[in-house]
Amino acid sequence: MTTVIAFIFMFGLLVFVHELGHLIFAKRAGMLAREFAIGFGPKLFAFTKNDTLYTIRLLPIGGYVRVAGEDPEIIELKPGHHIGLEFNDAGKVSKIIVNNKSKHPNARVIEVEEVDLDHQLIIEGYELDDDENRLRFEVDRKALFVMDEKETLIAPYDRQFASKTTGQRAMQLFAGPMMNFLLAIFIFIIIGVVQGIPVEEARVSQIQLDSPAETAGLQENDEVVQIDDQSISTWEQFTAVVRENPGEELHMTILRDGDTETLTVVPNAITLEGQEEQIGQIGVYQASEKSFWGSFKYGAIQSYETTSMILTNLAMLITGQLGIDMLSGPVGIYDATDQVVQTGFMNFLMWTAILSINLGVVNLVPLPALDGGRLLFVGIELVRGKPMEPEKEGIFHFVGFALLMLLMIIVTWNDIQRLFL
Repeated sequence: MTTVIAFIFMFGLLVFVHELGHLIFAKRAGMLAREFAIGFGPKLFAFTKNDTLYTIRLLPIGGYVRVAGEDPEIIELKPGHHIGLEFNDAGKVSKIIVNNKSKHPNARVIEVEEVDLDHQLIIEGYELDDDENRLRFEVDRKALFVMDEKETLIAPYDRQFASKTTGQRAMQLFAGPMMNFLLAIFIFIIIGVVQGIPVEEARVSQIQLDSPAETAGLQENDEVVQIDDQSISTWEQFTAVVRENPGEELHMTILRDGDTETLTVVPNAITLEGQEEQIGQIGVYQASEKSFWGSFKYGAIQSYETTSMILTNLAMLITGQLGIDMLSGPVGIYDATDQVVQTGFMNFLMWTAILSINLGVVNLVPLPALDGGRLLFVGIELVRGKPMEPEKEGIFHFVGFALLMLLMIIVTWNDIQRLFL
């Protein structure tokens, strides 16, 4: 049950923060955000506030913010349509009844002749029993479509995605990944404040029981300054030498309380899961120190290094050095989360930060349906001086989304095979 709660919390946090970035910058730019969704599929929970429908959906495979104008509008009025109109106190159309007009006896029914809900906000037409007098109605900016008794806010052009500057649109698209990077930095800062910042030198803290380090006589706060003939100044140098010498005698010169001593350590030879080559391990943990302001530097450095690692792996995936079987979907991430949760809360926080950066990086890849793909079209528009045709861009993203869903199915199947087959 602990893993289930941890996974739901982690997934919800990562998607919420990502989509919150999109939502905040959409509203700052004056865009109409029709829906803010966590998950896909059937709605489990929903409420409306400030023109936006907030939903939690069944399938935990992402989320979205649906902005007016990014996709074709669901309801389109054309000449010849019969609609019902309801009016507000100012005499403007407040509701446009698309069907089931009998359920709205007070609505004024007309046949549409001309409609402009983007710029002029007018509807022109004739009453059904009078085709001589053409009527013109002004539409309120916050008028509602009513279809199947469900209300949908109209979107004047100045509230649509396409009406904004390239800078505003690019920022709205980039804001999701940006928030994931900021979340990771914040989490790493919290880890640094609570757990301390790893020191640069090769100074050890805890010693594992019955480990080679304990057998050799290593103690807490010992600093390794030399191994055999090699000078050691950083923790990375120290661990590299240990890893490269499984089962070999290492003569370590340590600094303890101002004095130097020499100890002989024989690293255990272990094999990591999924690898064939053995590495050395002696059973020590890196020392750390508490520093509030240093934690901010630690947060930035850890985020940078994690981003670099993910970009390297992504490049290896693109060039074929890594296979598709190395990818993990929700099932694989859940299994990894289960293992991390068992090692402690701080490791779970670090895992959450790593996944947050991963989500940010992957979403910036210029593929259809991802934020990077949409940013690519904004960039193309900036170069061409005019946007791509909405129909072509829509097809591009639709096909891309379908391929991403297919990839998700393949990756999930691979996860299941690794776990159960």
